[in-house]
Amino acid sequence: MSESIKGPRGVRDILPDESWKWAYVLGRAAETAGRFNYSEVRLPIFEHTELFSRGVGDTTDIVEKEMYTFTDKGDRSITLRPEMTAGMMRSYVEHSLGVPGGNPAKLWGAGPMFRYERPQKGRYRQFWQLDYEEIGSESPLVDAEVIMTAIELFRTLGMRNLEVVINSVGCPKCRPVYREKLIGYLQGRCDELCDTCKSRLQRNPLRVLDCKEDREIVAGAPDIFDSLCDECAEHFKTVTAALTRLGVKYTLDKTLVRGLDYYTKTAFEVKSGDLGAQSAVCGGGRYDNLAEAIGGPHVPGVGFAAGLDRVILVMGEQGCSFGAQPALDAYVVCPDDSARLNAVELLYALRRAGLRADMDYAGRGMKGQMKTAVASGAKAACILGGDEIARGVAAVRDLSAAAQEEVPLADVPARVASLAGTR
Repeated sequence: MSESIKGPRGVRDILPDESWKWAYVLGRAAETAGRFNYSEVRLPIFEHTELFSRGVGDTTDIVEKEMYTFTDKGDRSITLRPEMTAGMMRSYVEHSLGVPGGNPAKLWGAGPMFRYERPQKGRYRQFWQLDYEEIGSESPLVDAEVIMTAIELFRTLGMRNLEVVINSVGCPKCRPVYREKLIGYLQGRCDELCDTCKSRLQRNPLRVLDCKEDREIVAGAPDIFDSLCDECAEHFKTVTAALTRLGVKYTLDKTLVRGLDYYTKTAFEVKSGDLGAQSAVCGGGRYDNLAEAIGGPHVPGVGFAAGLDRVILVMGEQGCSFGAQPALDAYVVCPDDSARLNAVELLYALRRAGLRADMDYAGRGMKGQMKTAVASGAKAACILGGDEIARGVAAVRDLSAAAQEEVPLADVPARVASLAGTR
């Protein structure tokens, strides 16, 4: 016999004992989106490679090292999406999703992303993200609203011990000034840099600030706020003032640049103290030049993405509630083979009434079926044999109280609903 095929390294199956938690979090994500007036967009999981090389940046780790790219049968370069923001902006431009009057289009989505990274706690090569974007406004209050969307999502989920970290990365007018200052400083300590940062020094020096190895060198780097233009400085001042007014505690981190080239002005992360070194549960910022980078008009935008795998991991470690795990309302027990079609009719009557119901298909005896009914967590067992059919009833047993009563067949769904607490 050939060896059994297993899933590739870095991916996992979300099994029934966990998938209900995912459904719960996705439900809360949709509710949060609704309260903030976001509309859902469902994007394809693959795009033209150029969308990411131009949008995310061809010198980023994502584009250089981590993308799953292939040539399709039409000789086109296609990439499984490593993130959602570029695709969301592509959709916004392609389908003219702008809102009249200067207000932003509020878009959100969820789904799997793909990056060839080293698998570690809470990080996989296929991972899910929740993505929220506000496209079409330059207002700093929109930046604050996006950050508040993330905070409210996590509050709704009951998450604790979270920290908002924020920075400004400037804009194309003032960032070159800081870039030259940073290069000058880093060149003076080039021999002390790790190999990765040495390669970044000329191509993408701001990414050196994100290095986890050269923290002492980074700590002495020039302050980006000394190089911000008046517009960027005022923008950041308004964002932080809005957060303060809304009661949000935040930490200023002048080394926070994020790993994607499209960010301008605001950059932020929300971190959890329960994830160790890889502590971010969401990250985002403003990207006023992304649309132009992918061939569209000038369209400002701001948004964030939250790692669903990591959110669920933190919730589990913090003992957050995922709501009640779905359980059966009724289990149909049929001890008489001649009554099985009648039992099937009753089963579907229960389901049509909106109840969660199942039955035995293995042809076991009464004892085995009742054992399964109890093990399933069902609220009630509906027993239907030849005697019950002759009298037009079913025996409905309350499995929590071990009480049993005969109920007319037409009334069984209502009685089960009453026992299950759904009515």
